[in-house]
Parts: sequence; C-alpha cells; structure tokens
Amino acid sequence: MIWAVVLAAGGSRRMGTQKMLLPFGDTTIVESVVNAALDASLQGVVVVLGADEARVREKLAPYPVTFAVNADWERGMLSSVQAGFAALPEKVTAAVVMLGDQPFVKAETVDELVARHRETRKGIVLPVHGGRRGHPVLIDAGFKSEILGLGPGATLRDIVRARAGDVLEIEIDDPDILRDIDTPEDYGR
Repeated sequence: MIWAVVLAAGGSRRMGTQKMLLPFGDTTIVESVVNAALDASLQGVVVVLGADEARVREKLAPYPVTFAVNADWERGMLSSVQAGFAALPEKVTAAVVMLGDQPFVKAETVDELVARHRETRKGIVLPVHGGRRGHPVLIDAGFKSEILGLGPGATLRDIVRARAGDVLEIEIDDPDILRDIDTPEDYGR
C-alpha cells in the first residue's frame, strides 16, 4: 500500500495569507494537490494540518482523506513530514510526500514515482527536471523510524544524503515539479 502525505501545515508567512485556501482554478491550492493525490494510483491520503487547522480541515472535509495535526508546525517542514509518517497505517509500504503549495503537480507524476519504486525497489524516488530535483518525493516506509528520529535541525535531505545508494532520480518532462507558490508574485504568475 502506498499513500500520499500532503503537507498543508505552514503559516504562509511570505504570502501574508493562508495560501492553501487561495483560489486555484475551480478549487483552492490545497484542493488541487489533494485531487492529484486522489487521482493517482494510491491507496490513501494523509493531509497534515497545522496553521489555520480548522479552516483547512473544513475546506477538505468533503474529500476522502485522513488528517494528521502538526502542533509544532512552526518548527518547519520536517515536523510536518514526521506528523504525516506517524499517522500512516501500519500496512503502508511507502509514502509520496506532496507539498500542499504545489498545485501544478499531476497525478501522472505521482504514478510514475510509484511505478519506478515498484520496478526498482529503490527506497527514495526523486523527480528531476533539467538537472534539478523537485517534488513530490516517494519514500519507503522502511525509513519511517529514521524520519521520526530526526532532530529539529535536520531535514529530509539528510536521509537522502545518508542513503544515496538507495536513491533513484527519474527525469520528469514537467517543469511544474520545481514550482511552488510561496509569495504573492508566485501566485500572480
């Protein structure tokens, strides 16, 4: 079983308002990410909430997702990854970590990560475009205890560096794996 962990806990300081709830097409930014996860060949979705928890939860209430709450969301992204991994069901074999502010990511990209993981059994599958690593990232559940054990100053890059032999980079013909929305300028584009 492979699930998505959608990171939607941040405070959106650079945006000046909760970016997860900003309109994006017919939905919102976070709904676009959740829809991509639900459209992919995954067995479940955990959405990690934090800042503006009640408002984001209410917006996502109609979706068949599980919620995890990161009470320490101000510590940064790693704390949300840890909250998401802690909330995964026991039988999950891998998780696709998706950024809640990447509404351009497609279900096909997620499916490609899953297919390459199943094909190669590599523990970390990273999408690459034009020589640059992007998101989402697939991480084998075998790294769960290592992720949960990382201290406040660490990042997922520490695991990627430590497990370099278990990393597979796959070229994705989509520059949107490098795009997120952090500022009003990003949103305007």
